[in-house]
Amino acid sequence: MAAVIRLTRIGGRNDPCYRVVIAHKRSPRDGKSIEQIGTYDPRKKGSNCVLKMERVDYWLSCGAQPTETVANLIRTARKQAAAAAAAPAPAAEVKPA
Repeated sequence: MAAVIRLTRIGGRNDPCYRVVIAHKRSPRDGKSIEQIGTYDPRKKGSNCVLKMERVDYWLSCGAQPTETVANLIRTARKQAAAAAAAPAPAAEVKPA
């Protein structure tokens, strides 16, 4: 099966919001999808993409090809996860009573 990882628009007019989905290569942009693996909100500042990385890795291992935009989102999510794992946990402050 030729699968692709791409964005499907769910937002209204002048309010874009997208789902990251697995779909067949020939299905239309907002057509039937196989699985939803995340969301992307381009208007939100900071962390605007939520991905199920274990499912992304599974589908990539099965041969699914991400679109250029989704590949950038995956790359960014991996960098954020690595930075969060490398950063030490903040120590709790003890306030005197």
